[in-house]
Amino acid sequence: MDVKVRDDGRLDPPQERELIERAQRGCEQSARLLVEFHQDRLHAFVWRILRNKHDAEEICQDAFLRAFQALHGFDFSYRFSTWLFTIGYRLCLNSIRRRKDYVGDVDFSTMTGNRPGETEPSVSESVANSDEAKRLKKVIWEAVDNLTPAQTATVLLFYRESLSCQDIGEILDMPAATVKSHLHRARNRLKEMLGSELVDDWSVIRFGEAGAA
Repeated sequence: MDVKVRDDGRLDPPQERELIERAQRGCEQSARLLVEFHQDRLHAFVWRILRNKHDAEEICQDAFLRAFQALHGFDFSYRFSTWLFTIGYRLCLNSIRRRKDYVGDVDFSTMTGNRPGETEPSVSESVANSDEAKRLKKVIWEAVDNLTPAQTATVLLFYRESLSCQDIGEILDMPAATVKSHLHRARNRLKEMLGSELVDDWSVIRFGEAGAA
């Protein structure tokens, strides 16, 4: 099957739907393609929450297994990635609870960065990729790692996956208003942790490029 991807490396919704429908009919190639197009993003998301390579790999495998076991009941009103991230996030919470270090959801609030779908402010590549920008990205992601699982997930889904608050709410099982609250308080907490390191222009840091360092 000839699969074309967008400039951001992701599938167009119609093509994604075709792959899902083929996989539902038992096409192994389509199932493999769905895994290939989502595994890196899912792993980066899960790893950033758990910070354990072995656990992240196990949860990603489990998430895909559960997704394909239930694929015949897939609701096409959602994106496959949204469904997959929902499964992955819940597995992360179960893993954290088993380790008995889960601190519970904390109400976070509106991160006033770019909204998903909006064009980033024009920042030159030389500035965005400068040594100072790279250093600040590292500092910021180290601070993100100190947020609660719900806060970390919200930041990742908003900035790295460019999801709307509504979509994030579907994944985290909370109202969109609560997602906005998480984002706002997350940014406030990051400001407290980063102190003088925080810059006003967050576009220079470019959350989307942080990945799983």
